[in-house]
Amino acid sequence: MANMNPKKLPMPEQDPVERSHNFKEVAMGYTAEMAVEEAGRCLQCKNPKCVGGCPVNIHIPEFIAKVAEGDFAAAYEIISQTNALPAVSGRVCPQETQCEALCVRGIKGEPVAIGRLERFVADWYREHVNAMPKKPESNGHKVAVVGSGPAGLTCASDLAKMGYQVSLFEAFHVAGGVLVYGIPEFRLPKAIVANEVEKLKALGVDVETNTVVGKTTSIDELFEDGYEAVFVGSGAGLPMFMGIPGENLVGVYSANEYLTR
Repeated sequence: MANMNPKKLPMPEQDPVERSHNFKEVAMGYTAEMAVEEAGRCLQCKNPKCVGGCPVNIHIPEFIAKVAEGDFAAAYEIISQTNALPAVSGRVCPQETQCEALCVRGIKGEPVAIGRLERFVADWYREHVNAMPKKPESNGHKVAVVGSGPAGLTCASDLAKMGYQVSLFEAFHVAGGVLVYGIPEFRLPKAIVANEVEKLKALGVDVETNTVVGKTTSIDELFEDGYEAVFVGSGAGLPMFMGIPGENLVGVYSANEYLTR
């Protein structure tokens, strides 16, 4: 029988006084018991509108059903069929305007906490299993991915799973793009992104940092080196200035530079 509580189960957070003195993650995530309880709120709709609201069409009712059963490993396998970065999207994806916005439970109450459940499943898998994927058999084709932000990581993962030989080029010294340089530690811990990058390497992706495509090498040179296709996911790395007095004063930073620092 479904849990008919009209409100989401609150997610534990660091005490405000404590978190004001550290940069650790504020949201602490569900426990296993909490995840099972919240999963029980899902009505398992025959026509799940939540799936249509998800950009990658995660099989939401199916993975939530497994959480409700306590089979967290199976829930992870279902999510990872279509989502390469569940631990990331479970934290920073705007579920409230996508999948959760279409949840039937949200009509007369609060929607099912889909994002919190996704985060729980990904974290549980990382802490209890964390099996690295096996490198697929090569299909003989070579492709390049420019930029290691969420778009580049997802593209590289999907292509590698299909057997492509993928090289991932990142301008900075650590792969992850905006996930590393644009989102603070208290919102998305760097260790989580690093773990996703390790999974990419296990799939056979060659991650090359400190490589500015357009400076260090060019798109044309990539093709000359045998790459048959190039995906460019360079992100929004350059700031936009407002053209107002004081922009160039000492101590005034663009948002990009402030987050990176």
